[in-house]
Amino acid sequence: MTIALISQNSVLRVCTLATLTLLAACDRAPPPTSPPPTAKPAPQDAAETKAMFSAHRVSEHRDADDLLSAGLGLDGLRAMTPPAFANADAPTPAELRRRAIWSNWRGIADLTPAGGFGTLYGELPMVPGREFQAFATVPGATQPHRVLAQVPDAFDAKKRCLVVTASSGSRGIYGAIAVAGPWALPKGCAIAYTDKGAGTDYYDLGEKRGARLDGTLGGAGDALAFKPDSAAAGGIAFKHAHSKDNPEADWGRHVKQAAEFGLRALAEALPQQAPFTFDNTRVIAVGISNGGGAVLRAAELDGDWLKGVVAGEPNVYVDAPGARTLYDYTTQAALLMPCALPKLGLPGVPDIDRRCAAAAAAGLIKGADLPAQQTAAYDALRAGGWTDEALRAGSISVTFDLWRAIAVTYASAYGRFGAGEEPCIAGFAAVNADGSARASTSAERAAWWSDASGIPPGAGVGIRVANPAEPHEALNCLRALWTGSDAAATRVKQGVAATHAGLPRKDLPIIVLHGLDDGLVPAAFTSAPYAAKAKAAGADLRYWQVRNAQHFDAFLGLPQYGSAYVPLLPYVYRALDRVWATIDSKAELPADAVIQTTPRGLGKALEAGHLALP
Repeated sequence: MTIALISQNSVLRVCTLATLTLLAACDRAPPPTSPPPTAKPAPQDAAETKAMFSAHRVSEHRDADDLLSAGLGLDGLRAMTPPAFANADAPTPAELRRRAIWSNWRGIADLTPAGGFGTLYGELPMVPGREFQAFATVPGATQPHRVLAQVPDAFDAKKRCLVVTASSGSRGIYGAIAVAGPWALPKGCAIAYTDKGAGTDYYDLGEKRGARLDGTLGGAGDALAFKPDSAAAGGIAFKHAHSKDNPEADWGRHVKQAAEFGLRALAEALPQQAPFTFDNTRVIAVGISNGGGAVLRAAELDGDWLKGVVAGEPNVYVDAPGARTLYDYTTQAALLMPCALPKLGLPGVPDIDRRCAAAAAAGLIKGADLPAQQTAAYDALRAGGWTDEALRAGSISVTFDLWRAIAVTYASAYGRFGAGEEPCIAGFAAVNADGSARASTSAERAAWWSDASGIPPGAGVGIRVANPAEPHEALNCLRALWTGSDAAATRVKQGVAATHAGLPRKDLPIIVLHGLDDGLVPAAFTSAPYAAKAKAAGADLRYWQVRNAQHFDAFLGLPQYGSAYVPLLPYVYRALDRVWATIDSKAELPADAVIQTTPRGLGKALEAGHLALP
């Protein structure tokens, strides 16, 4: 079989964007072993949530280093180039941490001076403290997820608070630092993180090299964050696609295990204040995107271990009117959105004639010529629940080939396919400048943990396709895994079914917020049906709909995007304030709201009046 790669232009575009939105940080060598905790929190349901932790690591972060920005501060996080490695082939754990924090901040937040971070919302003080890391495994899983706890030196013993969070997208363990860190750490709250079974623990199948707990490279005989079960002789495997665990089905349990680990870390860090339990420590869950879906899945677990939840732009699916699964609307968008965008006055992709013709040939749309096919594609998307606002914002996912990237990863994850078994494609590999497959370099492998986003293409890794003469063949195949009934489609649909969300505890204060222009995880398919179903069942939930907000705050650094959209993070922080007030002083949750924002316009700085924060 002839193997080729998805166009290098697509990879370069994603890499260019990744360069725009990168972030990382540094840590010190671990101090002497701390005293063991005097007590350990008992899980609420031992059969369901018993934590299994291994490869424990502790590090201190003070002076020119800290928990929130690894000592980079706002100016350092704004730097367009990542913190350098002294030896690119063998960076230290401290260098990897610093760079991972830089990468993840820039991948989530708009840090440009005109964007308002640090002035209108959010703060970045130096927060000294300690980090505790481990691998955790949920019952039944074959691969671990990472957990990390940050305990500030100024932990507030009078209001014991632990914020638990899950990485956005498929990001690594620092993938939610911009979401939880600026709110929690300056208040004296500890934070517990999970990568929820995804992350940047890439594994080179030819070299048999992967990431250790500290991010450095190790061999097959080492304790690695991800060691795939695969006989493939070459290429690259990554945990989200190739764990064979369908991690999304366990997102809620990942979050609870992270909270359990956070309590254990607090007991280890502050033995004089132990024990730390779910009964005596306030645990609040927050996340955005996939992380938002994860904290809502945690909210459905038994027990009153959670005291409040904030979920921003959550990828969540419930069986309710209007709801659609991520795999369904992603594979539809990958095929039809490039063809439909000109109907909104947006530029089409370079090969739009071919893409529209391919969609017609596959029977997805009708039309004898290009204008008719474009109309049919637009009508099909609108009939499926897409709004014009979501389609406009979704155009950037077409530009950066995100629909294809998501579809190939999730097809493998949902179907529990291993490396070398992926449906519709021929796997993943490092790429040359012309797009051909090659062996990875030692420097690339060393930087995957800090630089990658958790889903190729990016960080030098591309997606291989079987037939370069028919670049849309793979997209039709991926869509057929949802619409078809063969063995592969059955596996994928069974995996999707395992991710359906349940309802939260009725007395749990929850705020769900979503941008009404979200073009990657549209609110109409996710938050709106979830909120309606939960509220109808008596949940204590409020739903904020934010006009002129889309999915990627980091994209607001692009002038055209920043002029048209407002950031979502300010509303996440405000929602945390409101949930905390409910927990701390029994204040009422605010009402549901459709927040009327005002885009700042081209060349202007964001002002408080643009946000209309509730």
